[in-house]
Amino acid sequence: MTNALVVFESMFGNTEAVANAIADGLREQGAVRVVEVGQAPDSLPSGVDLLVVGGPTHAFSMTRANTRQSAVNQGASSQKAAQPGIREWISDVGISDDVPVATFDTKVVKPHLPGSAAHAADRKLRHRGLHHVVRPETFYVTGTTGDLVDGELSRAKEWGAALLR
Repeated sequence: MTNALVVFESMFGNTEAVANAIADGLREQGAVRVVEVGQAPDSLPSGVDLLVVGGPTHAFSMTRANTRQSAVNQGASSQKAAQPGIREWISDVGISDDVPVATFDTKVVKPHLPGSAAHAADRKLRHRGLHHVVRPETFYVTGTTGDLVDGELSRAKEWGAALLR
């Protein structure tokens, strides 16, 4: 039985939808808590034996204050720009145990640009002493404010279920 924590950042709702689909897959094998990064705990709760972190790819990496503001200029909630993103949370969260981690991101399918919030988050978490259970995963959206590409939510649920196999 697994006890997973899924922490996500989402500007337009797509990354949140992916986080929830991943959690649905994880629930097949245990308990899961899904939390937006602005509400995430300051330290990993005891008993968490899998941490999943995800966010949108902005400017080739995890969001920053200025890229979150740019998202607001494109229609995202201004409240989301005011809160910290996964970059800040990863830097500040208290980590006491060697908890396995998995990272994911959402990214525009075309044009295909380099960079990945998931890869950057994975590097930062490994630098903090955690180890990943799988390589970072990307889920695609049709445009900055667009919808998820068909089939991505099913793929996210499958990916979540596979994390514990």
